[in-house]
Amino acid sequence: MSDLEEAVDREVAADRSKEDVVLRVEDLQKSFGGLVATDHATFEVERGTITALIGPNGAGKSTIFNLVSGFYEPDGGRVEVNGVDVTGMEPYEVADHGLIRTFQTPRKLEGMTVREAMLVGPRNQPGESFVNVLTRPGAVGEAETRNLEAAERILAEFEIDHLATQPATDISGGQMKLVELARAMLAEPEVLLLDEPVAGVNPTLRHELADQIRRLNEAGTTCLLIEHDMDFVMELADPVVVLDQGSVLMEGPPQRVQTDPRVIEAYLGGGA
Repeated sequence: MSDLEEAVDREVAADRSKEDVVLRVEDLQKSFGGLVATDHATFEVERGTITALIGPNGAGKSTIFNLVSGFYEPDGGRVEVNGVDVTGMEPYEVADHGLIRTFQTPRKLEGMTVREAMLVGPRNQPGESFVNVLTRPGAVGEAETRNLEAAERILAEFEIDHLATQPATDISGGQMKLVELARAMLAEPEVLLLDEPVAGVNPTLRHELADQIRRLNEAGTTCLLIEHDMDFVMELADPVVVLDQGSVLMEGPPQRVQTDPRVIEAYLGGGA
């Protein structure tokens, strides 16, 4: 296939009909030595959706998450959040534009209770500045009180307030996924990137996480998720973006994605 034909295929694969785009990934490229991890990937996330990014192992899903959230710097292409070019920004700078991510394996914060771990979440805390602590103690105290109240409220909304005083290292992996999701909401994201939210989670917590993601979405949070559990993806997400070998293979509603011959070939035909 010629370069022109490949470019046309990428334009067809990427849905350009979205009216209110909150996240735009355009021609994104990343290689590690001789390995091409992301190959001119292009797609858009419409505000208010739960969009899934799926593909066989090695398709480039995690690399794209790391590029979008600022943990990797791309070799080419661009990332926009709400029309602002955030390409190459540091993760905290991307977060300041409203894009927050979770991780496949949440980091348990040693020596902290769940409540204390939650308080790591809010952005732009005045108490992070030693100068503010010395010169604006009142403002620092007020911000800490607001953050604590918000943390307590969100823990209750997630129905995990009973864990507040538990050491963060003592709760289960599934509970930690809920805590990480709750902590992300303290940063008030417009776009929430969820990296395999139900990996290793028991069925009960899996349903609970699905319910919480739906609730957050209905409250106005746009979600982009990576997940290998196809039943979870197909019942929760619309649309679904399919990656194969670093490129966008297709995008569509779950029902169409499940039956598309290209997707079946990518998963079963050695596309990993």
